[in-house]
Amino acid sequence: MSVESLRWDIIEALNDSPKGKLKYESAWLDVLCGCPQGPSLSPLSGAIITRLSPQEPPGGGASGLSSQSSSPSCGGHRKAPSETWGPEEVGQQRLLQVGQQRLLQVGQQRLHQVGQQRLLQLVPVEEAEVPVSSPSPPPSMSLLSPRATQTDGCIRLCEEKHRAKAKKELSLRQERQEQMVLAVANQESEQLKRFEEFLELTQRKDCQGIRDLMDRQTQESIGRQEKLKEEHRHRMKILNLRLREAEQQRVLERQRQDEGSDRRRNLNSIQEEILQLNRLLEPGPGPPHDTAVYITRGNQLCSQVSEVVRTTAEGAFPSVEDMAVADRALQMMRDYRTLLKDSASKTISSLQELNAAKDPQTKKLRMELQKAATTPVSQISRISGSQLRGILDKIDALLSGRTALSGGRSVSTSQHAKGPAFVSNKLAEKFVKQGEEEVASHHEAAFPIAAVASGVWERHPQVGELILAHLHKKCPYAVPHYPPMAEGTSLDEYQRILGYRVDDCGVEGQDSFLKRMSGMIRLYAAIIQLRWPYGAKPGPGPHGLNNGWRWLAQMLNMEPLADITATLLFDFLEVCGHALMKQYQGQFWKLIMVIQEEYLPRIQQVTTAGQMGSVMRLKQFLEASLRRHQLDPPKGSLTPDFWRS
Repeated sequence: MSVESLRWDIIEALNDSPKGKLKYESAWLDVLCGCPQGPSLSPLSGAIITRLSPQEPPGGGASGLSSQSSSPSCGGHRKAPSETWGPEEVGQQRLLQVGQQRLLQVGQQRLHQVGQQRLLQLVPVEEAEVPVSSPSPPPSMSLLSPRATQTDGCIRLCEEKHRAKAKKELSLRQERQEQMVLAVANQESEQLKRFEEFLELTQRKDCQGIRDLMDRQTQESIGRQEKLKEEHRHRMKILNLRLREAEQQRVLERQRQDEGSDRRRNLNSIQEEILQLNRLLEPGPGPPHDTAVYITRGNQLCSQVSEVVRTTAEGAFPSVEDMAVADRALQMMRDYRTLLKDSASKTISSLQELNAAKDPQTKKLRMELQKAATTPVSQISRISGSQLRGILDKIDALLSGRTALSGGRSVSTSQHAKGPAFVSNKLAEKFVKQGEEEVASHHEAAFPIAAVASGVWERHPQVGELILAHLHKKCPYAVPHYPPMAEGTSLDEYQRILGYRVDDCGVEGQDSFLKRMSGMIRLYAAIIQLRWPYGAKPGPGPHGLNNGWRWLAQMLNMEPLADITATLLFDFLEVCGHALMKQYQGQFWKLIMVIQEEYLPRIQQVTTAGQMGSVMRLKQFLEASLRRHQLDPPKGSLTPDFWRS
């Protein structure tokens, strides 16, 4: 195998080998080609030798030098190479000789220039002034040897080959990268589609859940209506049965009258008994109607509702049986309210003798008693605890029948038979009026007024009953109860029942109405949580926190009203929420969660855009309470330091 055939293999092996990765420069070949050439002298070297050696004859050295300079390039005694080489090798050899001759000419030219400069340094000045003509150098021309040209071409071809290979690999890599990017983009697009489908499925499930909940609520409402209708039909059936029985009794009574004298004696005895009962029903010197038994029953019902709430399973809603017990308790409490109203009406009716008296002395006594009852209540303030104790002592003395001062004169309830009932009624009416006016304008005034009212209630229970009666009459939402409009009731009369003030100018505005209702609810909430600190009996107040829990439970069992429900809930929780939290703890927070998650959306559904102020206040209060899991004491509450003042 020839060397030429192994050239490409050697170049590729050197290119792949870490030791053969050397940078090739074509200019190196010119330097290497000039190394084997023999030294030669410039044509001006003869003048230099003549100057240095004057004893030699001129011209001999130059001729010898010229003959020597031309001798290395010629070899006549040697055999011509064309006799043994082929045509291609002869051409390459000629190119090599031409390149060597060109290199020799360049070297001689450079040596001539150096010698001429040296000669000018040695020649005297006068000789140097003679211009010496120097031959112009021929144009330079750089030629490479055939072997170097071939090697350079091979290297360039190898570089082109590797460059093409690199471009191909780069294009393949770019194509693979584009395919990879396209695949990733397709995968991301599919994932986005699956995520959007999942979101749509979740939304559909939520919508379906809401529709199912609304359907269940509708079915429950229809069921309750059907139940009420069935109960009404049952009551009508029982009433008709009783009417028929009464009719039969009347028929039998007529038959008994016809039977003879024995039946007549029995009839006389019955008549005598009826007259005795009639005399017993006549009003006596005491209160016309004692409602203490209803107060006790009301407290029992409140305890029963509270026990139902406490026994509710953790994390579960009340069962149907629990709701039935609560509904029965609610109905009983409404009956209790009716009885309280009847008690207040009977008390007022029994006072007609004192109110309608024409005697100047009786009228003067009435005015003094009224002034003695209402003046201390008007003087209640947050100045000091000793002032509140003095006010309560005055009221207690007046209600106990002792002598009290009124306008510099002594007055006592014992001066008239209806004096105690009259003072109790006026005192209860004044307490409710203070809540309607003073507390509505200054919310902090609810606590000192409620403290004195609680002390009076504890010492004289009949006054507390009358306070509730007047409060329920002016603010039916303190029951709580939304009175329905009965048939035949005028609009003005129905608005009076709802608590609105109606006069010749018309019905009062909604803002004024809400302000008065808010004041009375705040007073009621303060009475629930406060107890007179100097009471003789330990324990809760006369109208304790169980009534506050009952009020909240009944509010959540009723349909909300626009602007009213949100206002009253916010006022009640702001005043009484801290005390309820300390008393009921975890159950209280469950009730707050029910208000926020279930009852507040129902309030928002019935509230218009112009009535959202009260709803936003309630919403912010609930969110802040649940976020902190804490309710601060109400602003204006009475501290132990106040009672020591």
